[in-house]
Amino acid sequence: MPMKIAPEKSFDERVQTGLQDSYMRETVRSAQERLYTNKSKAEEDLGHWEDWRTLSEEIRSHTLENLDYYLEQLSENVVKNGGHVFFAQTPEEANQYVKEVAEKKEAKKIIKSKSMVTEETSMNEALEEMGVEVVESDLGEYILQVDDHDPPSHIVAPALHKNKEQIRETFEHLKGYDKTSKPEELTQFAREQLREEFLDADIGITGCNFAVAESGSVSLVTNEGNARLATTVPDTQISVMGMERIVPTWEELDVMVSMLCRSAVGQKLTSYVTGLTGPREEGDLDGPEEFHLVILDNGRSNILGTAFQSALHCIRCAACINVCPVYRHVGGHSYGSIYPGPIGAVLTPLLEGYEEHKDLPYASSLCAACTDACPVKIPLHEHLIEHRKIIAEEEKKTSLGETYAMKGFGLAASSPGLFQMATKTAPYMLLPLTKDGSIDKGPGMMSGWTDIRSFPAPEKERFRDWFKNRKTKGES
Repeated sequence: MPMKIAPEKSFDERVQTGLQDSYMRETVRSAQERLYTNKSKAEEDLGHWEDWRTLSEEIRSHTLENLDYYLEQLSENVVKNGGHVFFAQTPEEANQYVKEVAEKKEAKKIIKSKSMVTEETSMNEALEEMGVEVVESDLGEYILQVDDHDPPSHIVAPALHKNKEQIRETFEHLKGYDKTSKPEELTQFAREQLREEFLDADIGITGCNFAVAESGSVSLVTNEGNARLATTVPDTQISVMGMERIVPTWEELDVMVSMLCRSAVGQKLTSYVTGLTGPREEGDLDGPEEFHLVILDNGRSNILGTAFQSALHCIRCAACINVCPVYRHVGGHSYGSIYPGPIGAVLTPLLEGYEEHKDLPYASSLCAACTDACPVKIPLHEHLIEHRKIIAEEEKKTSLGETYAMKGFGLAASSPGLFQMATKTAPYMLLPLTKDGSIDKGPGMMSGWTDIRSFPAPEKERFRDWFKNRKTKGES
């Protein structure tokens, strides 16, 4: 399954690995605090943030409700500009099309800028299998590629789980680096390594932050100059986009880019916002001779018209990840998907099913911080609850113990007599497990809680009795 990472480990095993990685946890904690602070300031500077969120939600809703129209308009304009369009139903179809272009061009080397959708299709691996060298040019992606193709742990900052000392060690052992762990020196080294790669590349591959339907353009939003080099130096350029990553006009693009930059890293505007419209024309100083746009479905069309449709509003800013308390403790790799955090817990089961990802909707405290942070108002915590409902009631994928426990609770809660009896007997039933007013080692499903923290033992005096006695005594 292309989106799944560390398939040999269970969800619980991945979580335990994350909890034991103190370097990663400290790095994530520091990054979350910094990014949250920067985002809050950017919101304040913009003003009327909730109004902007509402507008962004309206733009995304309108686009998805008319997606067929805008995709047709986009493809017609790309072709009119001299480009080629391919609609891929599956990751395999997307990879096959790109492989055919590479074969036709007799490509030996491909330079890539950051692209989550090509991570989704495992495009690098597909190209490498046919003997083509693929080089990631985004600094974070380059670090991970050098480090034995380590998968990304964050949507915006793929190497977030690594600190500068770990990066220095990776460069030293695998690339002969001999300087310090100063970020400036590490970046300079990577730049020197990549410079020749850009010049040698036969094809450049990018993702797509947003495609503009009215002009047939592809927009890239980056903080590094690598995307511009990847789209102007090679003779052939291929952009790969999820079918939902589209806006009607440049006016809507302006709004979405503004929200993306502020929500992702707390900037008013990232360093480079690039608009690409077809291949190089006569008189142009740079640009590719040939342009291809691959539009990927991969299950997205199945989400349209469902209770989860708003999940496709996502603009990949990672604001939800940057406030998630679960992500802070377990890191991105624990989710077992190239899309981590709250949006990953919602989106991954929709794209790949519950069989391999039924644990993800439970990787949440349902605190709704993710929903509040989302710039396009995706009700993420509500989607997680809906997933849980489907897993339990329709897919029947909960454990037998949990199923019977919930049925028992439902029976007791629906009967006043049984409920009163349960509340009276619970303190005595749990007495053997109670020490100093708390339960530290709970049985069965309770162990999931007590393995992490103590569970308060129920009081012998029920609230109803306490309240009645208090009223009888005349206490206020």
